[in-house]
Amino acid sequence: MTKKKRRKSRSNGRGLQVATLCLSTSLVLILLGLVVFIGLTAQNLTNYVKENLTVTVIFNDNTTDREAAVVCRKIQVHPYVARLQYISRDDALKEQTKALGADPSEFLGMNPFVPSAEVNIKADCANTDSLKWITKQIKSYDNVSEVTYQKDLMESVNSNLQKIMIGMMILAVLLTFISFSLINNMVRLTIFAKRFSINIMKLVGASWSFIRKPFIGMALTEGLIAGIFADMVLGGLVYALYTYEPDIMNVVTWEVLAITGSSVLLFGLLISTLCVYFSVNAFLKMPTRKLYKI
Repeated sequence: MTKKKRRKSRSNGRGLQVATLCLSTSLVLILLGLVVFIGLTAQNLTNYVKENLTVTVIFNDNTTDREAAVVCRKIQVHPYVARLQYISRDDALKEQTKALGADPSEFLGMNPFVPSAEVNIKADCANTDSLKWITKQIKSYDNVSEVTYQKDLMESVNSNLQKIMIGMMILAVLLTFISFSLINNMVRLTIFAKRFSINIMKLVGASWSFIRKPFIGMALTEGLIAGIFADMVLGGLVYALYTYEPDIMNVVTWEVLAITGSSVLLFGLLISTLCVYFSVNAFLKMPTRKLYKI
């Protein structure tokens, strides 16, 4: 085999090795990115559900629309209120007529409904302890006869949130450990083939930082490529999810996408660099005689 063919063969071998390392790293980063994405989306979904849970304010039967509007304005200025919708007697009658397909006032001879308001509480205050004093405060206003909310559903949402977050944290730690181990093994195999070159540079007096520099540069490049590829795959998955269910963008915000994409790139650069750093150091510390025994 001529020198030119041997050089081409080595070049192809290195290219295949780099491609394999980038692809393997990308697969690991996709898993880590999914963990970050699901964790952030779960938090947003919980907040979305919380802010769509309503506290119903029921007014006295003799309360006029003007009196109810005054109370609604007082309630709405509180910092814990996200939205408030006032439902007058006539509005309630129209809704029930539409739902039942018949007008209840026709056979009762009167409008049986009382004015009410639906209050959406901000997610930070949508917990059992906060709602106790919120309902007590709202009930203290004139013309308010009753304040109700779905207590069981609220407790279920808060309980499930804690379980989800704990599970996501455990999964993130496990995946980080597994990804570091997998990438570290692949990097060690790549550097193993160059152990004699490292030893020769060490014998001629090259400093450790000088020897590490090209390997670190290679790791940064591979980590960046792997991170970009992983981001592209995750972006495709999000787009497919959006095509299937457009309303998903209510919880998948641009902030979630930006944090997920940045995290994947950061993981790719950081893990690849650390693995190369430790792997090169292992061969730098190794005596020359041991290089021929491994």
